[in-house]
Amino acid sequence: MEKIICGIQQMGIGVPDVQEIWKWYRKFFGVDVCVFEDAADAPLMINYTGGKVQSRTASLALSMESGGGFEIWQYTSRNTEKADFDIRLGDYGLYSCRIKSRDVKASYDYFKENNAKIIGKLSTAPNGEQSFFVEDPNGNLFNVVQGTGWFKNTKHPSKCGGVAGTMIGVSDIDKSISLYQEVLGYETIEYDETGQFDDLHGIPEGKGNFRRVLLSHKSERKGPFAKLLGPTKIELIQSLDRTDCRKMFENRFWGDWGFIHLCFDIQGMDALQKECNEKGYPFTVDSSNTFDMGEAGGRFSYIEDADGTLIEFVETHKVPVMKKFGWYINLKNKKPGKFLPNWMIHAMGLNRIKD
Repeated sequence: MEKIICGIQQMGIGVPDVQEIWKWYRKFFGVDVCVFEDAADAPLMINYTGGKVQSRTASLALSMESGGGFEIWQYTSRNTEKADFDIRLGDYGLYSCRIKSRDVKASYDYFKENNAKIIGKLSTAPNGEQSFFVEDPNGNLFNVVQGTGWFKNTKHPSKCGGVAGTMIGVSDIDKSISLYQEVLGYETIEYDETGQFDDLHGIPEGKGNFRRVLLSHKSERKGPFAKLLGPTKIELIQSLDRTDCRKMFENRFWGDWGFIHLCFDIQGMDALQKECNEKGYPFTVDSSNTFDMGEAGGRFSYIEDADGTLIEFVETHKVPVMKKFGWYINLKNKKPGKFLPNWMIHAMGLNRIKD
């Protein structure tokens, strides 16, 4: 089977309290559909958890508007540790999560009226589109941007959907870009700009000089959930001033406080593994066969980008549609690249959490 990148499945977010922050995400982003909740050990991640098997609870939340979800992740065997330094723009890793909006100005007004912590102001990004940054109660930064490729209008008052990509801090864009263009399929450079940027001025270290490259994909993503996950963009950002940039997860574990990984829904894991090996990004974790997340299952793997940022791949084998009736979709025998029927994806919305 050929490699198919179906879209961004989720952004992993390490948190100290899943239920508390998930309520905030439901209010402001509308990620209110529960795909699974699971509590277990994480033995396969031992290389990223201090050489010791750790226990955790994880919940996957989606918005029926479209966009990737959040895997909200909390240690149960230890405290969730914050970085012991202030993370600043230019540091290496997943700096902010892009959130899609139907109307960025309306989203901005909603966040402001509901006393969210907006960082900076409503601004214009280098592609000419409006955007703004907002910080969640745990200090994670989200970039609300103009969205495309919607699945359903849930009429959420924030006008937001799910994950539309990410901003990644890198040490050398020229060295990093091949992974994102060639392996992950973001072949199109929407802009490659150098200098100071008004839309960054409100965030820590944001008044410095940077190189920014925004990547997108021309072709519509294929696969079972591609219509729901929608189109996404990845922005690589490199500080041109700082000589003290650090890895955001330096001296910490995967799963600790912050954005822990960017996860892609894929098909053709064997072909992807072969390509990653050939291009110098070998799998550092591979579940090999079906892993069980209680209510969902599949095969997962991880690679690291040039600066050690973790990229996860999940080939989904089983996913719940209507859990209370025991209805699950088995994807192992589905034709690669084929969309699931819209009605089947709509049915997942019945797992919505109402506040």
